[in-house]
Amino acid sequence: MIRWSKHLWPRVVQGLLPNLCTLCGNMSQKTLCDGCDAAYWNEARLRCAVCAFPLTGSSRRIGAARYQCAACRADPPPFDATFALADYRAPLDALALGLKFRARLMLAREFATRLAALADDALGHSHRPDIVAPVPLAPGRLIERGYNQAWEIARPFGKALHVPADATLIRRVVETVPQSTLDLNARRQNVGHAFAVAKRLDGLHVALVDDVMTTGATLEALARALKAAGARRVTNFVVLRTPKH
Repeated sequence: MIRWSKHLWPRVVQGLLPNLCTLCGNMSQKTLCDGCDAAYWNEARLRCAVCAFPLTGSSRRIGAARYQCAACRADPPPFDATFALADYRAPLDALALGLKFRARLMLAREFATRLAALADDALGHSHRPDIVAPVPLAPGRLIERGYNQAWEIARPFGKALHVPADATLIRRVVETVPQSTLDLNARRQNVGHAFAVAKRLDGLHVALVDDVMTTGATLEALARALKAAGARRVTNFVVLRTPKH
């Protein structure tokens, strides 16, 4: 006989009742209906293997089916690789905004599942990261929002890969102004010394998780701090990548 606990019952109801697709509003058993999934997520996009920037004719092949953009060749960032699900564009940008500002936390698991599948395809089991960390929020911003959207993605992402996820591995030690108000150079200066790593990471492969990557300045600062703490490799996993700086 099944005992219906207060924790089990909502899951059963959710599984039986149809949801509304987050994008189009049609009935769906999934966060996104099959139509929106096929139309917006299955994006055939050649990206730089280092920064995930959408590539044009200025790219160069650096290995088996891997390409690098001109910017990363000229000035390599401190991180080693970046994987993104899609470009930051309508209507997918609405999903990122819904998670970030409207507490639509079910989207975090959707993003995490897709990122984990991408990681499995790209890295396989032998090259998986050793630890997963979210891009941290400043304490004041975390209190104001009530959650860190990057951690909401990182936690199920690590679980899907069977890799530990640590929300306290990196912390912001400097309150910075919002990156969205700054140009690239100002962004780099803004976050250049904003992060501290909690422990030594000698020889470890660290996965950084975030919702949106714009210029990459924050991820550069984080990777620099992680490498200073001994990390062997830093790989970024982001949901959406802006198609231009």
